[in-house]
Amino acid sequence: MAGGWTRDGAVQDQIDDTVKDAILRARALTPQGESAEECDDCGEIIPKKRREALPGVRTCIACQSERDKAVVHSTINRRGSKDSQLR
Repeated sequence: MAGGWTRDGAVQDQIDDTVKDAILRARALTPQGESAEECDDCGEIIPKKRREALPGVRTCIACQSERDKAVVHSTINRRGSKDSQLR
């Protein structure tokens, strides 16, 4: 596919890099180690099934849901503007 000033395959490289970044970010955020029996945020007991399903879990479901809402997603713009491609 022709991309103007870009080489063939550049668009796919951008897609691959975006997917790779998302995978690395998810792995970095995945809990590891021994699970806590009580939530680090509210102190409630973390159910045994949750601790078994997610080794290293530190929060209850309610507190983790709140943490997930506060996550800021990557702001990397790999597409660039047409002006930057003409320079």
